[in-house]
Amino acid sequence: MRNYYLLKKLRPVVVCVLLLLIAGDIAEACTSFIISGKYTADGRPILYKNRDTDNMNNSLAYFSDGRYDYIGLVNGDSTWDKMVWGGYNSVGFAIINTAAYNNNTGDTTKLSDLEGVLMKKALQYCRTLADFEALLDTLPKPLGVDANFGVIDAYGGAAYYETGNFRYVKYDVNDPAVAPQGFLVRTNHSMSGDFMKGLGHVRYNTAEAALKEAVKNHRLAPEDMLNAISRNLSHSLTGTDLAKDVPDGDKAEYRFFIDFIPRRITSAVVMIVGAKDEEDVSNAVMWTVLGFPLTSVAVPVWISAGNQLPVSLLMTDDLRAPICDDALMLKERCFPLKLDGGQNYINLSAVINDKQTGIMQLLRPAEHTIFEKAGELAAGLENGTKTKQDIIGFYKWIDGYVDGCFQKCMSVIIDPTTPVTLK
Repeated sequence: MRNYYLLKKLRPVVVCVLLLLIAGDIAEACTSFIISGKYTADGRPILYKNRDTDNMNNSLAYFSDGRYDYIGLVNGDSTWDKMVWGGYNSVGFAIINTAAYNNNTGDTTKLSDLEGVLMKKALQYCRTLADFEALLDTLPKPLGVDANFGVIDAYGGAAYYETGNFRYVKYDVNDPAVAPQGFLVRTNHSMSGDFMKGLGHVRYNTAEAALKEAVKNHRLAPEDMLNAISRNLSHSLTGTDLAKDVPDGDKAEYRFFIDFIPRRITSAVVMIVGAKDEEDVSNAVMWTVLGFPLTSVAVPVWISAGNQLPVSLLMTDDLRAPICDDALMLKERCFPLKLDGGQNYINLSAVINDKQTGIMQLLRPAEHTIFEKAGELAAGLENGTKTKQDIIGFYKWIDGYVDGCFQKCMSVIIDPTTPVTLK
């Protein structure tokens, strides 16, 4: 761990060389964090994953193929029912991962890329962190993984497991000696592995700085977290903050866009707000952003509502989710350059601009409305004035509301002179 912080002390020229080595798009990357329930206002832990992958078409799916039912983020392809990339189950156990790239240094094992299989199995059969540890201990080796698994349960457990083919190292988020401010961040390296063989160091520093600021300002609510991480346009190495570099809304203006937390290959966000305790499992909720966080909105789901989820989050017959499709269509406006290397440049005017017609600016009020209404529903569920039927009714409202918001947003992007209010 000590070597990690040498990045902040390296001479600029050395840092630039390192950046060139790690800047390219990685098939499975991700930025994640865990916040202990001991530090949040409502006592609920938060498990978070900003997913970077070459699988852009993501959906949610409800499964009843194990000991426990669960909701998971899945790829829109033939692996959708075999692998899960983040989710939680009916007893309050939740899991996410980030690729590590430095847990198996020197290991010549060929078996790999089974992280999604392992997470599916964990959701099927695990209730507690101890169950997950038992799973890691008893599964046949090699595991075929190189990952940081983030896990929370309904008994106060919250930890990262830096896991390779034959061993794992646990980092307990509830331990002040490990997480003095009540949170831990993981990107694409393990703290227990070889620092120079890991990736995601710049994003790690950006996320850690954002979380420290959130703790300082007591802004650990889920909506705050989503905007602080997946809509974060600052760069910890260069000091760039695109949010302060608001361009002219009348023309395309491009910015170099490498090693920010949201990336061209960011396909989804999963944020599980866990249970306070074993009696509170029905109130745990998972927020999901499909497509691209700068051109999409977050939608909550409660596993206590059973297998009825918002239609907009579910894959259709062509394995595509409506929200994901809409978000990816808007994303094309952000990355329109087709020339060699064009994928490294974002049209910032399409995201934010001085006319307030950027995609993120148009969708942010709509998402705030979703958070407000979800908060009212959650309060009713907790005090007993709302039921499963109210959740299902909320899902129906979400489907219509989000579709309308995307259509209005698209009309503005196509014709910027069209006035619109998304509230």
